Amino acid sequence: MDKLVYLASQAAKGTMARQENIANNLANVNTPGFRQQLMAFQSAPVVGEGSGSRSFAVETSVGFDTTPGQIQSTGRDMDVAIQGKGWFAVTAANGNEAYTRNGSFQVDSGGNLVTQEGYPVIGTSGPINVPPDHRLSFETDGTVSAIPLTGQGGVVPLGQLKLVDVEEGQLARGDDGLFRRKDGQDADPDPTVRVAGGFIETSNVNAVDMMVQMITAARQYETQMKMISSAQENDRAANNLFGLN
Repeated sequence: MDKLVYLASQAAKGTMARQENIANNLANVNTPGFRQQLMAFQSAPVVGEGSGSRSFAVETSVGFDTTPGQIQSTGRDMDVAIQGKGWFAVTAANGNEAYTRNGSFQVDSGGNLVTQEGYPVIGTSGPINVPPDHRLSFETDGTVSAIPLTGQGGVVPLGQLKLVDVEEGQLARGDDGLFRRKDGQDADPDPTVRVAGGFIETSNVNAVDMMVQMITAARQYETQMKMISSAQENDRAANNLFGLN
């Protein structure tokens, strides 16, 4: 009976991890530029005397879905979307460079262009500072300009977004939702990356598909719990048969 309980419990543990991943994807269905996290089962050998023939079924992340989200017009001057391949470079909380597809920017109290989470957006010449009472304009190459809201005065050049093109296989997602190169190096600016101001890239999470996966995982978990319960009942019946109770 121990083998049945062992297998069912390991499967249930993996199913719970899958549910957590699905829930995280669903929670970010409206997060601009979000990339769906992918999960898969992998075997991990059990370490210990007499356990060499057994393995754990471990649910692990195998990367993220590289399918781009849809580009939607917002009319907001601080929204910008990458067209095709590419990433925005930002400064993470630890001061290192990281990457995101979320181009829904804002201005912090110091006048710096930052992400919705407060990470400073990196320009090719350093941080991008926005003067007060100005709206932003983004060129396709990432050049950022400020236009006075009063209509008086000329256009103020602010710099250029640092846009990079890193292959998805070289990137890893961090707990903060930002991506980083696996080798720890900063990527060089890529002049071929193009952006569109006044647009935003939506999440690539399919809510209907995630709901179907969640229901399927819940049913799998119920089945695994029933297997454990059946093993307990069979154990009791065997004990009664041999007069062990």
